[in-house]
Amino acid sequence: MRLTVIGVGYLGLTHAACMADLGHDVLAIDTDHERLARISGGEMPFFEPRLESLLRKGLETGRLRFTTSKEEIGEFGDVHFLCVGTPQGADGAADLSHVTHAADALAPHLRRGCLIAGKSTVPAGTARKLLARIRAAAPAGAEVDLAWNPEFLREGNAVQDTLRPDRFVFGITSPRAEALLRRVYEQPLAAGIPALTMGLETAELVKVSANAFLATKISFINAVADACEAAGADVTQLAAALAHDERIGGRAMSPGLGFGGGCLPKDIRAFRAAAASLGADSMVSLLGDVDEINKSRRSRVVDMARDAVGGSLAGKRVAVLGLAFKPDSDDVRDSPSLDVCGRLAAEGAIVSAHDPVALENASRLRPDLRYAKSVLEAAEGADLVLHLTEWTEYRSIEPSALAEVVAQRRVIDARCVLDARAWEAAGWAVRTMGRSANLRDAAAS
Repeated sequence: MRLTVIGVGYLGLTHAACMADLGHDVLAIDTDHERLARISGGEMPFFEPRLESLLRKGLETGRLRFTTSKEEIGEFGDVHFLCVGTPQGADGAADLSHVTHAADALAPHLRRGCLIAGKSTVPAGTARKLLARIRAAAPAGAEVDLAWNPEFLREGNAVQDTLRPDRFVFGITSPRAEALLRRVYEQPLAAGIPALTMGLETAELVKVSANAFLATKISFINAVADACEAAGADVTQLAAALAHDERIGGRAMSPGLGFGGGCLPKDIRAFRAAAASLGADSMVSLLGDVDEINKSRRSRVVDMARDAVGGSLAGKRVAVLGLAFKPDSDDVRDSPSLDVCGRLAAEGAIVSAHDPVALENASRLRPDLRYAKSVLEAAEGADLVLHLTEWTEYRSIEPSALAEVVAQRRVIDARCVLDARAWEAAGWAVRTMGRSANLRDAAAS
């Protein structure tokens, strides 16, 4: 099929490259012409495992092309995927200006029947209003159909989540729209990926509800972590026990510093604002609590750091491991780690930070911090080491080697994944979020 992708940010570029990999002819457009030129040359604007190879493969085969022409997009596409951003507005609600601008720019060039498939995260009711707006401006009028096909991408796993997601959601207004989407995703559907068909408003709510539930689950286990510390319990063992209950499950039950990035925080605040406008007061209250619990984790880490170095961070050298909001990503938007770094620096700490891929992005946001190209460089002379992003390579650090370069052997594991016994055996004082200071696994005794 001939597909277009409008917007080549994280979502759009991933979708375009993956659709080309499925064998479709894909033409993508963006308002940032400089970015488009770099991508057309095979240059990735962000880090995402496996995506660069798919981009270059699509370019080499000719199945993936980029353009700056709206006219060419309108003439080319049978299905137009709307992948522009919906950033958080000043009031917390989703800013839909990019969505409406993209629709308004595309509509005058739709001269034949086609489908617009929205993938952006929007409040319920947006798609139906957009359909009326597009049909009023498009020469093809009622022959233009619209569906909402929300994305469920996890940074660091976006290619898999596009090609082999847990499910496809088709918010439709006609059988024709469903048939076209089924043709687009013919290969993964044939492999057994389920497709759930529903109305536009339900599809819009599926996405924000999924993110809200995920955020709630993370904040719940972090609230339990505080109770565990107070009671002398171990939140990691508790979470493992909860995971055996099939009603609860173990995914997104990792205690620690909490969530960040460009999606979860933004989406739960947008959902909260939308719920307020709908009069859904219980959702407003719930998501407010979820957001506050998550933000409090950052303050908790700073409190632990201050306590670990004797009550004052002024003049203390702190090594930070991890700056991206999650591993396998260079995204530092609303990064819990980078926020903690800023708070430490504000209290007079000398912060030296390392991350496998996010140093450049972090340095643009916080040029006042020190950045190290290796873990050993970051830890040199440190009074405290903070583990803030759970990159796999940090789990394999040799504690005895790191002990040779620090001033004090103190580490706080804010992601609850380091082998505390191995670090203690090398002479480190270890603190873990959700575990009291002197707690040890009873099973080891």
